[in-house]
Amino acid sequence: MKSTKVLKMIHEGQHIAVMRTDHAESFLDIANIIIDQGLNIIEVTLTTPDAMHIIAQLSKREDALIGVGTVLDSISARTAILNGAQFIVSPSFDEETAKVANLYDVPYIPGCMTVKEMVESLQFGCKVLKLFPATQFSPNALKDFKGPLPQIEIIPTGGIGKNNHKTWLEAGSFAVGIGSEITKIYTKEGKLALEQYISGLKSEV
Repeated sequence: MKSTKVLKMIHEGQHIAVMRTDHAESFLDIANIIIDQGLNIIEVTLTTPDAMHIIAQLSKREDALIGVGTVLDSISARTAILNGAQFIVSPSFDEETAKVANLYDVPYIPGCMTVKEMVESLQFGCKVLKLFPATQFSPNALKDFKGPLPQIEIIPTGGIGKNNHKTWLEAGSFAVGIGSEITKIYTKEGKLALEQYISGLKSEV
């Protein structure tokens, strides 16, 4: 799948489930529930045990877009791509990872907090950037960043949930990353509560 098509799907989907769990089985259980509910863009963080196995399993679903997150080096990026990852997300920019992503025509979304980091990412072909951690900013920051850099698209991640996702999207986010709320609801309240949460989330935008 071409990079431009993947980014279009992310933009249209608006929400990325950025998840990490202590066990692969619980990750797969949660992922399958939220995909069935329409939240079908999932970032499998490499801090989750057996993350490559999870990517390979979820990539078999034709109704989901599976990416890899917390990528710190190009070797991890390439391994994830070969296991089916269709986009790569990092907490910060890495030049070698950008090269691998470009080689395989896979979107690379690096984490940035400053204009300098954003400019460096643009120089290596990153079209969409992750604002991380978003808890350090307000939605108004998107307009401030796009003042000098109107060509960038931003996905805020970290501290985004049901109470503020709509505000970020209305401020001009390319999409938003939501994570901890999903796993917490499933752990504390179970499948039905998670299904209701996702249904409510998607209906608000």
